[in-house]
Amino acid sequence: MGQPKQVGTMKIDEIQGVLEYSFLPDAVRLKQIHLQWFAAEDEGRTEEPTEHKLRKAREEGRVAKSQDLASTIVLLMVIATIALLGSYYLKTLREMVYYFIRKTGDAGAGFDRTLFVAFLQYFVRLLAPIAIVGFVAAILGNVVQFGFLFSVKPIVPDLNRIVPNVSRYLQRTLFSSEALFNLGKSILKIGLIGIIAYFNIKGSMGWILSMMKVPFLASVGGIASLAFRIMAESTIVLLALSVVDYFFQKRQYLESLKMSRQELIEERKTYEGDPLIRSRLRQRMRELMTRTMIQNVPKADVVVTNPTHYAVALEYKSDTMEAPMVTAKGQDLIAENIKRVANEHGVPIVENKPLARALYTEVEIGDIIPIKFYEAVAAVLKQVYSMQKEKTANG
Repeated sequence: MGQPKQVGTMKIDEIQGVLEYSFLPDAVRLKQIHLQWFAAEDEGRTEEPTEHKLRKAREEGRVAKSQDLASTIVLLMVIATIALLGSYYLKTLREMVYYFIRKTGDAGAGFDRTLFVAFLQYFVRLLAPIAIVGFVAAILGNVVQFGFLFSVKPIVPDLNRIVPNVSRYLQRTLFSSEALFNLGKSILKIGLIGIIAYFNIKGSMGWILSMMKVPFLASVGGIASLAFRIMAESTIVLLALSVVDYFFQKRQYLESLKMSRQELIEERKTYEGDPLIRSRLRQRMRELMTRTMIQNVPKADVVVTNPTHYAVALEYKSDTMEAPMVTAKGQDLIAENIKRVANEHGVPIVENKPLARALYTEVEIGDIIPIKFYEAVAAVLKQVYSMQKEKTANG
């Protein structure tokens, strides 16, 4: 929303906090259906979401994310783990098979606790690395999309989700751009995985036909290697598709948060105050500061003059103000009075005809100077600080 403007020693939002805007009763607030189900244009929502709307949606757990990207990252990390620990898994599996074959002849008719404990041990040894990597990858797959976020709102029961507007829901799931995108994405995935599998099997067909002549373990290793290569190449392709899906989901997410002009106006009234009341407050504060502006001249850092027709007093406190503020201004006799008070209190007076005229015309008392005047005012303040430094050095 930007920084609030300074008015004297108070801020506009502090003055507004004294008032209670009760002209928007709860009865007129419409019950919100989850608008992400429907197209923004269908609801008359054409305005981009504000920072507050985005922040509120995030607090509710509604963020832009692609399930495909998260699941593909998990799959990629698991495949990488299997590739790195291939010899460990082969050794563990061989040891497990040999162990249970040896124990087969010794097993009785009843329950054998030793075999059960051995099974659990081998199960943990085989599953633990994949489970740990998959868990970390699942968290990473979401963090890379929307950062760290914890919210229980998505799991809270909501009748609007359970009983939606059926016709609108079917329109979104079957006849919307999102439905067409998901359909095309699914067909493309199947097609690409089929192509990858076809070319890999075709390239290995000669070796597959000769498997009957090789030892059993060698044939198993060959089939496993072929399957692993197909899975790895497919995962890389799916990762590329999931990145595209993420950007599509992000666009859909921003589309779902679009606001109507009326919503935008109501939000500004709620968080910034009614524009009419704010305008009246500013007008009253200007009138008050105009009547007492001569008292503000001694606190000014510099007075910019025309030199005979205009005088504008500027104050800048770097710790509380985002930019210099006009604390007093006047023309002719009032300008002479401002310069007189400035001389009496040792406030520097700098002659800058175009700047003095522009500030007098365009900036009201109590307002921060616009960005276009930053460079010129900075030069004036630099000149004043140099004068003060030189004066201090000379005693």
